[in-house]
Amino acid sequence: MNQKSLVRRTDHVVTFRKFARKGYSAFQSMHKMVRIGCLSISYLLFAIPSNAERNMMVVGHDTITSMKDIEVEPIVISAQRAPVAFSQVARIVKVIGKEEIQSAPVQSLQDLLEYSLNVDVRQRGNYGVQADISIRGGSFDQVLILLNGININDPQTGHHSLNLPVSFDAIERIEILEGPASRIYGPNAFSGAINIITGTSDKSNLKARVSGGENGYYDTGLSGTFVSKKLTNFVSVDHRASDGYIRNTDFELTDVFYQGKLSTKAGDLEWQAGHTDRNFGANSFYTPAYPDQFEQVKTNFASIKMETGDFVHFTPSVYWRRNQDRFELFRYPELTPAWYTGHNYHLTDVYGANLNAWFVSKFGRTAFGSDFRSENIWSNVLGKPLDNPIPVPGESGRMFTKSDTRTNFSLFAEHSIYLQQFTASAGVMANWNSQLEQAWNFYPGIDLSWSISNAVKWYASINSSLRLPTFTDLYYSSATNIGNSSLKPEKAVAYESGFKYQFNGIDGHISYFRRNGKDMIDWIKKPDENVWYAQNITRLNTDGLEFSANINPQKLFDKKLFIKSVNFSWSWLNQNKQSGIYASKYVLDFLKHKIDLGISHTVVKNVGINWQISYQDRNGTYTSWDGSKYGDEVEYKPFVLVDSRLHWSKNNTNIYLEASNLFDKSYNDFGNIAQPGRSIRIGIIHQFNL
Repeated sequence: MNQKSLVRRTDHVVTFRKFARKGYSAFQSMHKMVRIGCLSISYLLFAIPSNAERNMMVVGHDTITSMKDIEVEPIVISAQRAPVAFSQVARIVKVIGKEEIQSAPVQSLQDLLEYSLNVDVRQRGNYGVQADISIRGGSFDQVLILLNGININDPQTGHHSLNLPVSFDAIERIEILEGPASRIYGPNAFSGAINIITGTSDKSNLKARVSGGENGYYDTGLSGTFVSKKLTNFVSVDHRASDGYIRNTDFELTDVFYQGKLSTKAGDLEWQAGHTDRNFGANSFYTPAYPDQFEQVKTNFASIKMETGDFVHFTPSVYWRRNQDRFELFRYPELTPAWYTGHNYHLTDVYGANLNAWFVSKFGRTAFGSDFRSENIWSNVLGKPLDNPIPVPGESGRMFTKSDTRTNFSLFAEHSIYLQQFTASAGVMANWNSQLEQAWNFYPGIDLSWSISNAVKWYASINSSLRLPTFTDLYYSSATNIGNSSLKPEKAVAYESGFKYQFNGIDGHISYFRRNGKDMIDWIKKPDENVWYAQNITRLNTDGLEFSANINPQKLFDKKLFIKSVNFSWSWLNQNKQSGIYASKYVLDFLKHKIDLGISHTVVKNVGINWQISYQDRNGTYTSWDGSKYGDEVEYKPFVLVDSRLHWSKNNTNIYLEASNLFDKSYNDFGNIAQPGRSIRIGIIHQFNL
C-alpha cells in the first residue's frame, strides 16, 4: 500500500486509544487519537531514511506501526536525544507500566525498583523513607533521576535524589536506561538513568486510596485527572506515617504534586510543581555508635517545558529544585552529650535550562541541544566559609556559615539512521564546568543493532561518561569522615553487546558489559583506622552478565490460563580495583549475584495473587558493632526475600492484602542497619470516572 492510500482511504478506519492494554503504548504516549487505515503493515516507520519525513507527516511523532495482532511497542524517550521507538533502541531499557506498578506487593518506588534487573536498592528505612539506588554496580551518586524528563538529582548527596514530591500511586510508568547516559543527559548519568512519568491519562477521573498495617503504618492518598478539550490537569496528595519497626524508625511523609498540559497551535506546553516534607527517625543511618539520629527533609520542585516545531522539533525547558535538610546526630535533648555543638543544616538550590531539538531528513534523524545547570549550597558544614553568615530558613537562631556554587554547561549532538535491518546512533557531549579548570571535555558514544531475524536482534554499544563529585564528597568533615576539595570527576568507558529476542509470548535479552572506570570516588580507610577519607581510587573495572525473560503463558499457548505472567532476571557482577589495601565504604559493596522472579496468577474470578522473589548476594564487608565498640570486618550474607499481594478487583475498586518479607528474613542492606522483618498491610483503592 502506498502512502496516498494510507492517508486518503477512510473506509474500514479503526480508532485506537490504547494498544496491548498498556498505558505506555506508543499512541497513548502521544495523548492523541490516531486513525490508521488497513493495519496489515508490519514494518517499522523510519525503516528507510528517505521515507522518514513523509512518514512523520502521516502519523505524527516517532512510532512503530501495528503488527497483525494489533500490539504496539512503547515509546521510550530516555535512550536517545530524540524520541525513539522501543524496537529501535540499541540499548537495554526496562519499562515498568501502570499495570505492573499497581499489582506489585509494594508501597513505594524504592521497593518496586528492588525487582528490576541490575538495580541495587539499599534502604536505611522502610516505605521509601531513605534509600540509595545504583545500576550495574555503580554508586548511588552515579544514577540520574528524572521526573517527567527533568533532572532532579541533588548536588549535596545522592542520598536525597529520591526525595520525590510524587506519591507512589501517581506514577504511571518508569523507564530505566542501563549503562552510561552522559551523551544523552549530561554529567551524573554515569551508570544509568531512571525517568519517572506521571499524568498520562486522557480521561477525567478521581482516585482515592487508604491502607494500613503493622507498627502503626497508614497511608492515605487522593489523586485526580481533569481533562478538557486542550487542557489536562493532574493533582496528587499523599500522607503516610508509621511508629517504626524498631526504636527510632518512625516517620511521617507528605507529598503534594501538580502537573498541567496544554495543547496550543504553537505546540504542547507542560508544567509541574511539587513539595515533599519528610520527618524520620534515622536509627544508625550514618554510624551505629549513635542510633538516635533524626532527619527532616523538605524539597520543592517546579519546571515548565514546551514541544514545538514542524520540520525541526524544539523542546525547551526550565526548572528549579530546592532541598533543605536538617540532620540531628542526637534526636533527644536529654540524651545529648556536652561535646555536641549542634545539628547539621543544608540547603541546595538548583536551577537550569535545557534545549533539545531534532529533525528528520533523508539521511536519518539528527538531534542537537544544550543544557545549563547552576548548583548552589548553603550549610554550616559543607562549602567555603561565608564572610557574612545568613539565617537558616525556618530554624530560629541557626546560621549558614558556609556555601559554594558551580555552573555546568553541556552541548549535545547525535545522529541516527534506521535501515530495514540495521540501526546506528552516534553522538557526543561537550561539557564545561566552572570547577574544572575552565576546560571543555568530550564524551562520545555509539549504539548499533542488527536484526538477525524477526525474533532476534544483536546490539552493541560503546559509551563514555563522567560524574562530578557531590558537595558532601568535597567538603564533609566530622570525627569519622573527611571530605576532599581536590577530588577530580569520575570517568568511564563502557562496552556492551548482547541479543534481544521476542518470540510469541516470550521476550527478553542476554548481554555482557564492561565498564572501565578511572578516578572513581569512594570513602576509604586503612584497616587499622576509624576515619573515612574521600579519595579518587585509581581504577575500578566492572564486568557483568545479565539475562531476562518475560513470559506471557496465555499468549504462548494461545489459550486462557490461570498464570498471567512470569518474569525472570539474573545478573552477575565482578569488580576489580587498584587502590591498595584500603577498605571501601560504597564503591566495592555491589550485588555480585541477583535473581528476581515475579509470578502473577488468578485464584478465582476477580481475585489474583502476585509473587515477587528476590535473591541477593552482596560483595563487600562492613565493620561490626557490638553495642559499645567496633569489631571485625563482616561479610554481607546472601538472602532471599519473598513478597506477595492478594487482590480483588471489580468496577474500579481494588482491595488487597499484602506481605513484605513473608518469611521474616533477617538481613542487612547497608552496614549495621537492621532491615524490617515481616510486615502485613491491607488497603483499598477506588477510581471514580468523571
